[in-house]
Amino acid sequence: VESKMEIFYYAVFGIMTLVVAALELSKNSKDRISTPGSFNSFKNNYLVVYSLMMAGDWLQGPYVYFLYSQYGFDKGEIGRLFIAGFGSSMLFGTIVGSLADKQGRKRACITYCITYILSCFTKHSPEYKVLMLGRILGGIATSLLFSSFESWLVAEHFKRGFDPQWLSLTFSKAVFLGNGLVAIVAGLFANTLADTLGFGPVSPFDAAACFLAIGMAIILYTWTENYGDPSESKGLLTQFKGAALAIASDEKVALLGAIQSLFEGSMYTFVFLWTPALSPNEQDIPHGFIFATFMLASMMGSSLASRLMARPTLKVESYMQIVFLVSAVALLIPVTTTFFLEPSSEKGGSITSGGRLQLLGFCVFEGCVGIFWPSIMKMRSQYIPEEARSTIMNFFRIPLNIFVCVVLYNVNAFPITIMFGMCSIFLFMASILQRRLMFVADSHRT
Repeated sequence: VESKMEIFYYAVFGIMTLVVAALELSKNSKDRISTPGSFNSFKNNYLVVYSLMMAGDWLQGPYVYFLYSQYGFDKGEIGRLFIAGFGSSMLFGTIVGSLADKQGRKRACITYCITYILSCFTKHSPEYKVLMLGRILGGIATSLLFSSFESWLVAEHFKRGFDPQWLSLTFSKAVFLGNGLVAIVAGLFANTLADTLGFGPVSPFDAAACFLAIGMAIILYTWTENYGDPSESKGLLTQFKGAALAIASDEKVALLGAIQSLFEGSMYTFVFLWTPALSPNEQDIPHGFIFATFMLASMMGSSLASRLMARPTLKVESYMQIVFLVSAVALLIPVTTTFFLEPSSEKGGSITSGGRLQLLGFCVFEGCVGIFWPSIMKMRSQYIPEEARSTIMNFFRIPLNIFVCVVLYNVNAFPITIMFGMCSIFLFMASILQRRLMFVADSHRT
């Protein structure tokens, strides 16, 4: 049975690799813009750093749930560990964005490296309290990762007087590498370390710490510092008022925030759910390889997104409606397979036929995630004012994190199917709001 199952994983991975290769190689010159050397070296430096930062993040993805379950914690306890991560990401994330704008983005990026390295070290301990501390540090790191690097890049880009059009080149490359290629390699590398070489589920976390340390050295020696709003006198409260005002006064900003929260909320719930969903009775699944497959699907999405965005006639606001609908349907698959296919009750073994179908559905969802990132970045850069971007972006994450915390806190109360159904409803709502955003944006243009 084992070898036949393995073929299924390789087949899914192989087919998607071909599709990604085809999408990437068939890019014609129309999609490419020629840029000067000074910009290229700036872009490449950022991409190297960003890739190392993301490697540090992705290596921790595949085995985190599995590691906690190996230490003997159940779904509810693991849920609370995840909450610690989201909770701290929410509490610190709100302050972190505005602190980064004031104290300097370079400093914030270095802080990310340090906190995440410390977080990796805590994974060696089977003590719940230590793991909890690790999750809190990890949460702080994540909020820095998602605001500071982007803010540093945008500010530095304009400070050096580069063409605003070129920013999307760096973004799409960063998503392709950092959220695509690096993630796939990280999944395979983690699988090799943990399973193939038998170093166990803690080893990918040690590898992550090494990559973060290398990235930190590059930042220290090659980046210059930049700040947000130049008027230093602004307190945190004033900054928040400004951000809240921007959200309240502009429906587009509010809609974008809601869409992002709904989608990311479903995404983070999915991050927690995929491991138990694919191995409900402790089936033996290659976590790293499956993770790499998800990341490949996401890469397929981002390479599709850059094709879509290069079309002048096609609006991001219009195709994203369809993307949200497709993702809503994809997360309904676990709900339907549970109803129509009899779940097997024996322990162990390898993935079931229902599990295979779910894996394919999850790949479709990850494809939508890949389209989502570059597209939401593009809309953010159109609708959100630069000077308070970090603060506003983290403002959106408050409702998102509260929601994910509520879900994970009650994770034992609901069967997995209910959770997926709920994510599906959120994605459907995101689609409706995206439609509204398109109409609002159009009426403002005319």
